[in-house]
Amino acid sequence: MRITCGRSLAAVAVAAALALTGCTSGGSTADATASSNLENNGNTYITQELDDGQTRFTRVVNPNGGQVLSYSADGGMTIIEQVEGEYTYAFKDFNGNGELDPAEDWRRTGSERAADYATGLSKEQMAGLMLFSAHERAPEDGLTAEQQQYLSESYLRAVLNAGGSDVTANVQWVNQMQAYVETLASADTPYIPVNFSSDPRSDASGDGAFTGVGEISSWPGSLGLAATFDPDTVLQFGQMASQEYRSLGIGTALSPQIDLATEPRWLRVSGTFGEDAEMAGAMAANYVAGFQGTYTQDGGEGDWGTDSVATMIKHWPGDGAGEGGRESHTNAGKYEVMVGGNSAEHRSVFQQALESSAVMTSYSITLNAEGEPEYTQRMGSSYDDGKLSELRDDNAYEGVVVTDWGVTRATTDPDDPVIATGWGAEDLSVEERHFQIIKNGTDMFGGNNDAAPVLAAYDLWQEAYEAGELDIDAQTRWQQSAARILAMSFNIGAFDDPFLDLAASQAQVGSQDKVTAGQEAQLNSVVTLKNDGAITLDPEADFSDKTVYIPQTYDTGFNSAFSEAEYTEGPSLDVEVAEQYFGKVVTDEVEYDADGHVTGYTAPDLTDVDLVLVGMRSPINGTSFSKAGWNEEEDSWYPLSLQYGTYTADGENVRRTSISGDILDDGGREDRSYYGATSAISNAADLDAFNRAADAVDASDRDIPVVVALKATNPVVPAEFEARADAIVVGFGVADEALIRIALGLHESNGRLPIQFPADMDTVEANQEDVPKDLTPYTDSAGNAYDYGFGLHLDGSVIED
Repeated sequence: MRITCGRSLAAVAVAAALALTGCTSGGSTADATASSNLENNGNTYITQELDDGQTRFTRVVNPNGGQVLSYSADGGMTIIEQVEGEYTYAFKDFNGNGELDPAEDWRRTGSERAADYATGLSKEQMAGLMLFSAHERAPEDGLTAEQQQYLSESYLRAVLNAGGSDVTANVQWVNQMQAYVETLASADTPYIPVNFSSDPRSDASGDGAFTGVGEISSWPGSLGLAATFDPDTVLQFGQMASQEYRSLGIGTALSPQIDLATEPRWLRVSGTFGEDAEMAGAMAANYVAGFQGTYTQDGGEGDWGTDSVATMIKHWPGDGAGEGGRESHTNAGKYEVMVGGNSAEHRSVFQQALESSAVMTSYSITLNAEGEPEYTQRMGSSYDDGKLSELRDDNAYEGVVVTDWGVTRATTDPDDPVIATGWGAEDLSVEERHFQIIKNGTDMFGGNNDAAPVLAAYDLWQEAYEAGELDIDAQTRWQQSAARILAMSFNIGAFDDPFLDLAASQAQVGSQDKVTAGQEAQLNSVVTLKNDGAITLDPEADFSDKTVYIPQTYDTGFNSAFSEAEYTEGPSLDVEVAEQYFGKVVTDEVEYDADGHVTGYTAPDLTDVDLVLVGMRSPINGTSFSKAGWNEEEDSWYPLSLQYGTYTADGENVRRTSISGDILDDGGREDRSYYGATSAISNAADLDAFNRAADAVDASDRDIPVVVALKATNPVVPAEFEARADAIVVGFGVADEALIRIALGLHESNGRLPIQFPADMDTVEANQEDVPKDLTPYTDSAGNAYDYGFGLHLDGSVIED
């Protein structure tokens, strides 16, 4: 149940009955190192001392459903009492003045409190609020000296938690950091808690087995959620995942990614809700509602509560139309092209989810069909005032706008930054980049730990104001951003209750209801494309006396901005999971060279094999940071491909001259065409694995079903394998176990394609990057077209709307 912050609506449950905890009322405090559920049915607040093993803090439970408070036991925070009717309430005295200020009053709305608090901040604190930290990957290391430095010197308060989901490590790190920032507060430096954030951490991509109780629950990836065709599943996910996020101290989700997946080769299709704007918008709205708690399931208005997590829809105004599928994290894909003039449909997905607390802008320079800017500047989104005006003015968006990471750095900068995505802003100084971005209406800088350039931008702003070039002064503009940013923290209760109860967090993360719901969502997202009698629905079927053959495969990997290519090899599906269902699992005999690379495979004897399960992945063209599509050393371009075999881009639909390209010194335009070049797929061995298995079945002269379990991140051209497969099941960001269970008929198949699967690469080349559903879908040997929305039940019937 969500508890409404700032309103007295319902009793607050916090840990054991009052009589059992040793807690007292009326402002006095008693020790209680064990977690407790406090239900305060009295007329005055009660307090308790809690300890996570490293940090001691005080918890205050107000009567009559009032706000729960917490603060460091070793800090200087004090409580203000206020009597209202028959109740005595407690409020935290943030500034120590002994008076209840509007920002300290949890009965007010977050926006009201934020607006009041922002007026008391120094420009240094406001600049710090406008920073969003680089990735912090090791909560288990606790509070580090580097973190203390940016918290104390740059006043940074938005910390990106990119580490694991171990409950104890996260709770202790969060509480350490919250206790530390309390010590930084003074009469001249108002208290501001840390707002922790996270990229998506709940999808099952890469998992072998289902998660168990005690582990953070795993759900389908965003594309898998789209494959359920059920926005209510997304709402349920948001409601449950938000509880786990909050139990890990995470108050802001850097999600959902709601770019419209109109270009099938794009390297980030798997993070989207597919290519239908109406469905993607409905799912985006439910994601926001589920995480933030701002809507109830029956459509009524809700409110911020103890489980609420602020969301950040991304990447405005849509980044899914990269030319040729190339991706804008690197120079290779910094241009997206609106060939079909369809930018409004991309924006429409965002317009359905503008209840989100924040919006992250895209990296791309957006061009029209003639190669000219679609909006106003030939610059990345943060620098394009037309894109920001569309959001702020035309859509009246008053939430927080955040840059994606690294946009204030450029590849031409002398320090050679790893992440440098300031496309079109190479000629500006770092300080000018910050100034320009703020002038366009942005509030926060992703991946920046240093406040110095934000303070320099403050001075640039003030100079421009005094010269008559701007309508408001720097203090007023910085307060606008500060108030927006603070509202997120007030809404989620970070100012009032920033500390975590370890036992309560352990009970929430990976609880049975969440784990079960995540598993069911994964199963319901799996799409059956083909079933020639190989799979029979029988939830009670027993395969413990059966033998399965799972072939081996390998992946050569790609170099990226962070690492050299990693060569990986092994079974195409998780053998340990398969062993839970089958009596015996057999696989290939593998030959290796001196470097551990595969030189050959020999299929096993299939005399006793009952089923062949072949794991395949979408053809892998690279990652966001691998510069896919561009050979940097040769400065040449090659195609991204949706087939495993070598693809040479010499068909009639391939562009001879690219739409995008840099403007050259002579005024001409760089040509990024890949006509005549060939693809580079790192996992082409997946198709070899399938063919080796099918050949072995043919050679056995036995009728052994061959089932493909496709782990898809992009559409696939099925023509390379469909005819020889007896069944094909597809998962989008699900565990191997979900695919295996559907392949064995242990659960009905309910998923449908959220993206088209193309007939061939010719139709892919003919598609317009910004237009959805414009491929010719593949038609299989049973006459089924693998179009958007297609899927089969296991009895072979087509799933209807």
